[in-house]
Amino acid sequence: MSMLKMKPSTLRFLAQIIVVLFWSAMAVWAGEPKAPSSHGSSIFSPASTPAKSIADLSVFVLATTGIIFVVVFVLLVYSVVKFNGRAKDAGREPAQVYGSTQIELAWTIIPILIVVVLFLATARVIHAIQDAPEPAGAIQVIAIGHQYWWEFRYPKFGIVTANELHVPVSDSSHPTPTFLQLLSADTDHSFWVPELAGKTDLIPNHPNRMWMDPQRTGVFVGQCAQYCGVQHAKMLLRISVDGREDFAGWVRSQQKPAVEDAAVIAGRRVFEGNACMNCHAVSGTPADGRFGPDLTHLMSRATIAAGAAENNRENLRLWIQNPSVIKRGSLMPAMKLSDADLDAVVSYMETLH
Repeated sequence: MSMLKMKPSTLRFLAQIIVVLFWSAMAVWAGEPKAPSSHGSSIFSPASTPAKSIADLSVFVLATTGIIFVVVFVLLVYSVVKFNGRAKDAGREPAQVYGSTQIELAWTIIPILIVVVLFLATARVIHAIQDAPEPAGAIQVIAIGHQYWWEFRYPKFGIVTANELHVPVSDSSHPTPTFLQLLSADTDHSFWVPELAGKTDLIPNHPNRMWMDPQRTGVFVGQCAQYCGVQHAKMLLRISVDGREDFAGWVRSQQKPAVEDAAVIAGRRVFEGNACMNCHAVSGTPADGRFGPDLTHLMSRATIAAGAAENNRENLRLWIQNPSVIKRGSLMPAMKLSDADLDAVVSYMETLH
C-alpha cells in the first residue's frame, strides 16, 4: 500500500515524529562546540582523561540506543503501512498468526546482550576512573563545599583559596594529575566541571574523591550540580589550568602573607573592628575566621561571590554593603557600614593581591 493511501491521522503522527527528530538533531548539533573552547562546559569537548572516558562512553551509548531507535522506528513505519486497516476489512477479524519461537528468542536474547554490553562498558569506565592510583607527583587539593561557595586547600603548599581552583597542565612528558578530596561543611553539594571530569557529590561526614589531568591550558567553568539551597544556581566554580611555570608562580604568590599598605590602614581597622574577621581570614593579621572565604589574596581572583559577579571595586562595594543584591539568600550579612567606612574597607580589600 502506498503512503498516499494512509489515513490522515497516521500521516500526522509520522510527520510529528520526523519534526521531533529533526529538532532534536539540531539541538545536539547546536550544543556541540565547533572547536575546543577554553571557557566551555560541554561534555563533548573533553580536556582530561576522566572526561574523555565519560564522553566516549556517552557516544557509545548514544550510538547503540540510536541504532535501536532506528530499527524500531523502521519496523513501526513498516507495520503501520503494511497492516493499515482498509474499508473492505471493516468488521472482519484479522488472520490469527501464532508466535514464532525463533522471533521470541531473538527479542529476548538480543536486548539481554545489549544490556550486558552497556553494563560492562559502563563498569569498565567507572573502575578506571574511581580506582586510578595516585602517583607520587600528583597535586593534592581538599575541596570543601559551603552554602554557597567553594573552599580549596592545598596541604602540601599551605595555600587556602576560594571558588577559583588553579591546577597545572598535565602533558605526556610531565604527567601531573590533580587529586581532590571532596568534603562538605553543611549539606549535599556536587563538584562538576564537564570538560575535566564527571560530577562527584560532596556529602557531610562522607569524604569523596575525584581526579583530573587537564591536557590543555585555559579556564574551565563548572557548577554545583546538586541542589543545596536557594543560591544553588549561583554556586559556580572556575578551574584555571596553568602551564607548569605559571602554576609554580601562582603557588609562590599565594604562599606570601597579605600585603601591608600603610595607606589603607584605616580600612584594615574597620575590617578588624567589625564582624568581618569573625568569618574571614587574612594571613598575617588577627583575622582567622573559617566561615567565609580566605581573603588573603582576594584580588587575585577574577570573580567574587562564587562567580556571581566580576571582581571589581563597584561589585566589591555592593557585595559588602548589601550581598542580597548580588546573591539573594547568601549567608553573607549586610555590614551596614557608613559610606566612609565602606570606602575604606573596599580600598583595603583592593590591596589584597
